[in-house]
Amino acid sequence: MEIAVVSVLLAVTLYLLMSERIPIDLTAIGIMVALIVTRILTPEQAVAGFANPAVITVAAMFLISQGMIRTGIVGFIGQKVIAVTRGRTWLALLVVLLIVSVASAFINNTPVVVIFIPVILGMGCGLGVSPSKYLIPISYASILAGTCTLIGTSTNIIASNISASYGYAPLSMFELSSVGVPLAVAGILFIIIAAPRLMPELVHPTCELENQAQRRYLAELIVPRGSAWIGMDPCNDLRAKYPGFEFLELIRSSHIFHPCRDAVRIAPDDLLLVKASPNELTHLLQGKEVNLPATEKGLNFNTPGESLIIELIIPPQSRLLGQTLRETDLANDEDLHIVAIERSGLHYSEKQIKDIRLRIGDILLVWCRPDRVDKFRGRSDWIVVEDVHHQIVHTRKAPLAGMIFAAMVIAATSGLADIMVCALAALCLMVLTGCLPLREAYRALQSNVLLLIVGTIALGAAMEKTGASRYYAELFLGMLQGWSPAMVLGGILLLTSICTHVLSNNATAVLLLPIAISTALGLGVHPKPFIVAVCIGASACFASPIGYQTNLLVYGPGGYRFSDYFKLGIPLNLMVVIAGTVLIPHFWPF
Repeated sequence: MEIAVVSVLLAVTLYLLMSERIPIDLTAIGIMVALIVTRILTPEQAVAGFANPAVITVAAMFLISQGMIRTGIVGFIGQKVIAVTRGRTWLALLVVLLIVSVASAFINNTPVVVIFIPVILGMGCGLGVSPSKYLIPISYASILAGTCTLIGTSTNIIASNISASYGYAPLSMFELSSVGVPLAVAGILFIIIAAPRLMPELVHPTCELENQAQRRYLAELIVPRGSAWIGMDPCNDLRAKYPGFEFLELIRSSHIFHPCRDAVRIAPDDLLLVKASPNELTHLLQGKEVNLPATEKGLNFNTPGESLIIELIIPPQSRLLGQTLRETDLANDEDLHIVAIERSGLHYSEKQIKDIRLRIGDILLVWCRPDRVDKFRGRSDWIVVEDVHHQIVHTRKAPLAGMIFAAMVIAATSGLADIMVCALAALCLMVLTGCLPLREAYRALQSNVLLLIVGTIALGAAMEKTGASRYYAELFLGMLQGWSPAMVLGGILLLTSICTHVLSNNATAVLLLPIAISTALGLGVHPKPFIVAVCIGASACFASPIGYQTNLLVYGPGGYRFSDYFKLGIPLNLMVVIAGTVLIPHFWPF
């Protein structure tokens, strides 16, 4: 009976996490409440995850990563190296991937990708290449590198602590490197070769803040009924007629079309996102073909030189997450006007967006005065995509933050102290030395992720207590009856990789690790290879923008379709499963 109750709770949890019908932190709390009410766990057992070393370590690493962002170590180095490679796009891609990989091996990969989104967009403007060629690759490189060390991703820390709770040795700092590094190297080489050929080439809207002799501005133009543009192809017809214009996007109802990728012709009431000089825009607006959208604020948009459009990306640590636009400070700011919001390829007009709740990766398209752009820089609630990162960080503290971080890694690697103790000590030093103010630290604490880990730990404990994990292990073994341990290991890798595309990587690890251990014991082999397989498989999320925050973060800025993730993602997933099946037993024999 208890197994049936836990199975129902597991199914409901999977549904809620996949559909996000309610926030994931509320789902986690609901798990704990349900386990207490059904008396499967005692209250003390249900909330024991709050004291779990994995949760404390992950929380500390979130804050340490924020300190590294604030002092600009990764972004500053990245920009300096990119400056050296200017003009050689293949070398720029290689250098960016290497920097992201090295950083992601030691820092939570979400903030690393957050740092490099504006760097990549700026690099695209400087090198004349499409940022969409680079954004999915940096997400994938960060995921691959995160499997190389214990602290590269929170999933590894969680798996290590669960392994210790079952009586097996925790993972050491570089234990996963023997498999993670070859996978990362092979994956990055594949990305370098395949990404320029397989990734879409889309012109990004915002390169207008470059210091040019004649600055070019973005404008959103509406095509009225009766316009001579109706029926024209914006990629061919309009570019030939107006060579000084770049036609970036066509927005119809709520859908975004890229003129040179999507076969589309202009219809009445379409919105066009264009870029041109003030003179060209003024000359065009004197005719009857297009108009500027109206605004209820007193901003003057009839003179293009007096206004511009910028994009604000909502990152994971933003205080605006979960708020409707009407609740935010931006809605009442007199220096800007929110024109639109883009989410996963959909565009919401100003009449529709006031009640939309903001999510990670949303892009706000806003009008503002050119002399007020600096007002919006230096905030952790959004990323101004044209920003040069060293303008918004505090580089004076960078050497100190670097030394604290290096000391933490050395202490944890040498066994001087437990990883949790090292992370807490490093965090304390970062706050005391001013590398990370307490106010920013609290905002960087991703409480929804931590609650999800606590909730799934409670569910994992319930599965173990009721025997559900052993039941599912025997069911899984029945499907693989007669297979060798290596083939069963490959099956675990594949199952974990599939699950992590619809769940978070942390939830996948917590839910499947007990099943993997039980499966190994049922085969009469050592569980360590199966523990490592769950670590590797839980991070192998390449074929979908959901399931991994970094994939979701680059979705909007890159202008990607869901199918764009298949092109590099499916081969990478297959590579990880096949290579992991071969390499893991070699380093951790059965």
